[in-house]
Amino acid sequence: MSAARSEPKPQGLGAFFFLKVIGMSLSQIWANKTRSFLTALGIIVGVASVTAVIAALTGLKAKVLSEFESIGAARIYVFPNRPDNVSRAKFPWEKVRLKVSEAQAIKEQCPSIKGITPIVDVSMSVESDSAIIEGMSASGIWPAWHDAVGRKVTEGRPFSQLDVDNARQVALLNQAAVDELKLNLDGGSGVGSHVLLGGRRFLVVGIVETIQAKMFGMNSSQAEIFIPFSVAERLLDGWFFMQFACLATSPETADEAKAEIEYVMRRQRGLGRDEPDTFRAEAIDQYINQFKSLASGVTAIAGGIVGISLLVGGIGIMNIMLVSVSERTREIGLRKAVGATSSAILLQFLLEAVTLTVLGGIVGLVIGKLMAIGLTYIPGANLDQADVPAWAVVVSIVFSAGVGVLFGMWPAYKASKLDPIEALRHE
Repeated sequence: MSAARSEPKPQGLGAFFFLKVIGMSLSQIWANKTRSFLTALGIIVGVASVTAVIAALTGLKAKVLSEFESIGAARIYVFPNRPDNVSRAKFPWEKVRLKVSEAQAIKEQCPSIKGITPIVDVSMSVESDSAIIEGMSASGIWPAWHDAVGRKVTEGRPFSQLDVDNARQVALLNQAAVDELKLNLDGGSGVGSHVLLGGRRFLVVGIVETIQAKMFGMNSSQAEIFIPFSVAERLLDGWFFMQFACLATSPETADEAKAEIEYVMRRQRGLGRDEPDTFRAEAIDQYINQFKSLASGVTAIAGGIVGISLLVGGIGIMNIMLVSVSERTREIGLRKAVGATSSAILLQFLLEAVTLTVLGGIVGLVIGKLMAIGLTYIPGANLDQADVPAWAVVVSIVFSAGVGVLFGMWPAYKASKLDPIEALRHE
């Protein structure tokens, strides 16, 4: 009996096969460098664009959140608020506006509040020997204002309770006001100088730190001046808009402090159980959470819009892979003739597409990272914290591989279904 002729075994699909196919893919890419680059250009541009947009939005989000944090998550503000769909006759301004007695009640009856100040603005001209600022707002405050809003005195002293009790004509200025009023021409800090507020002479006793209005691209500082609250009351003759700034004992007790404020305010105003609030207490942390949700949504939408270019790049991958299948028809027929299975052929071309897209994604990430670094150097853009987050790197690589699978499947399937005899006859 003649020995039985052994059948050729199909090529396996183990780890060695994967590595071999990836090596073949890299050699194909290197052999056709220009075509491969043009093929992957859509993926490169798409990933770079998405990465740069995410980096910019991440930097903007970090900047705005840092501004919020500088205000402090433990801070609560109270405003007058007329209820919706309620007649003015039922809640006139006299009932809605905040009162000093209410601030005093919050100070004494809210254990979760460690600092509170009423704040009222007085519009007047401010004049020094060298300059004048028309229509400036001077804020009337209590001494607890520094803790309540997180503003420190950098030169001189803060207000004392005696300043408020005796209605002393003293003032605090920020550095921007000192510069605009030219109080430091002699090289001093401005402390000890005198300014005229609405024709009244005030002694500058301290300089408070300047808060830069940097949110959403605004980077100009504002001149500010502060006077004792009792002085502002006299200037306004009792009729004015007032708000309260409160500081909770810690960020963790902010919700509890807010509830205490609402309880005390309702009791001070004699509001019944079914009557709506005639004030509004708002904690900074709720704005932080709202902004985080908004920023996440904007990032997802912007990333999705820019990500359309990745789909365009995927179409280019599919077209070139179809051309590659046509050019390598005889090679496919030969491989099938020596035992390659349809699944091996499909996987080979699919891995080639994925390898090309992943390489394009990596190049796009590098370019996107460089663009993110460039954003930090744009003056006035407030993107100095722009960076590519780790999740964006993972998503870019996974999405690039997904594009390769999605748009490489049809060319790979077409290659796997070629008839070996017809393929070998192909010219």
